[in-house]
Amino acid sequence: MIVVPVKENENIERALKKFKRKFEKTGVIKELRARQQFDKPSVLKRLKMEHAIYVQKLRAAEE
Repeated sequence: MIVVPVKENENIERALKKFKRKFEKTGVIKELRARQQFDKPSVLKRLKMEHAIYVQKLRAAEE
């Protein structure tokens, strides 16, 4: 459960923004979208490998 402490004179819009940020960090929406369809294990493996290559290229360019 997500709890957002709201101070006494805090704007409700700011509290809502905090809630949305915390909710986004939990990854609930991302997981729901991933569960809507089945991906074959080979496809997941390929995507994971592509992501690893991408990250390596970023780190190499950084150095």
